[in-house]
Amino acid sequence: MVTEQLYELFLQHPVISTDTRKIVPGSLFFALKGDNFDANSFAQQAIEAGAAYAIIDNAHYRLSDQYILVDDALTQLQDLARYHRKQLQIPVIGLTGTNGKTTTKELIKAVLSQRFNTYATQGNLNNHIGVPLSILSVTPEHEMAVIEMGANHQKEIEMLCTISQPTHGLITNVGKAHLEGFGGTEGVKIAKGELYDYLKANNRTIFINTDSPVLAEMAAARDLHGTIGYGTKNAGNLISGHVTKNAPYVSLEWISPSGKSHEVDSHLTGAYNLDNMLVAICIGTHFKMEDAEINAGIAGYQPTNNRSQIMQTADNTLICDYYNANPSSMAVAIDNISTMDAKDKVLVLGDMFELGDESAAEHKAIIQKAIAAPVNHRIFIGKAFFEQKNGFTADFYETTEEAINALKENPIKHATVLIKGSRGMALERLTQLF
Repeated sequence: MVTEQLYELFLQHPVISTDTRKIVPGSLFFALKGDNFDANSFAQQAIEAGAAYAIIDNAHYRLSDQYILVDDALTQLQDLARYHRKQLQIPVIGLTGTNGKTTTKELIKAVLSQRFNTYATQGNLNNHIGVPLSILSVTPEHEMAVIEMGANHQKEIEMLCTISQPTHGLITNVGKAHLEGFGGTEGVKIAKGELYDYLKANNRTIFINTDSPVLAEMAAARDLHGTIGYGTKNAGNLISGHVTKNAPYVSLEWISPSGKSHEVDSHLTGAYNLDNMLVAICIGTHFKMEDAEINAGIAGYQPTNNRSQIMQTADNTLICDYYNANPSSMAVAIDNISTMDAKDKVLVLGDMFELGDESAAEHKAIIQKAIAAPVNHRIFIGKAFFEQKNGFTADFYETTEEAINALKENPIKHATVLIKGSRGMALERLTQLF
């Protein structure tokens, strides 16, 4: 079956399922292969659970006309998303970056939704499966779409751009993450820059943080013109702004193109979120939204998914930022709590994953930064940190379990506590101890 024919079925059954545990009746089930499973073997289960059709790539599992055989189910899903995208005549904002992608995506959605029916990537569906699923979730009722794109190797953003086909785009920042897959920091710049390459080649709109020397260098290397700037400086930017308060929630002042000043109180912690808020304001302004609408979007956004979330317990104020971690995001998180208006400050830092040969050096650098930070107590958790403990005065635990036991015996009270580490460290288990 060719993509055009499958698209006719999609129009009749416009919901995609890839997990038999979450089958939506009347949906199209795509039998995608994983590292440890072949979903072709679950196709019958999907049909029995109510899927209208199962798209499979193994003829052995074709039991009736409800089973549509294709060469490769994943490739077909991606091709279907490309075809659907071509039918959409709306602005699609694509974004990538080392840190802040999801928060920025949600802030952009929060602003645009004040006026437009806006779809945004759900959760972190930002890879070779998630992006096509996101595009296929955009309906004719939507007036805007915000698509997050992640990558852990080169050429991935390039491929995701062929699916999402953004009309506008931005790179939040470029830092140290997935160094193992990218082949070092320069590899990260090349990979993230694939979004700039696509936008330039297709004469699309680029929003750029003019405070970032790295992004400026990447733009200059590509001879980008007509970019729309945002940052802390007034000159040359569509939008400028600065943090006015960070205790623990961030307030900012921003200047509109008319020269009018606005102050907005957010529900975000971390001065590093200034850039994320400014680009959301910039995009709202670009699409001719009223200043009051933009302010309402920023002020109304509530962070979720353990990203820059504040949790108030009976004894402490917790900064929950343990969804993910890399050297760049870890450094700005330490900087943030260092400048925060709080009496007693505690760092609880977990291992950073996927750093390859640079892991030892990067973990040691974070320990050094944390030791130099003006905080009262430092706790490091994980094998990578533990292996670098010699010569440093702090609490080191090789596992999260060991840290839990230690905190039970010596509880921390009346403090502002940053909890940050890679998702695999499961640092959310610590919150009940504070």
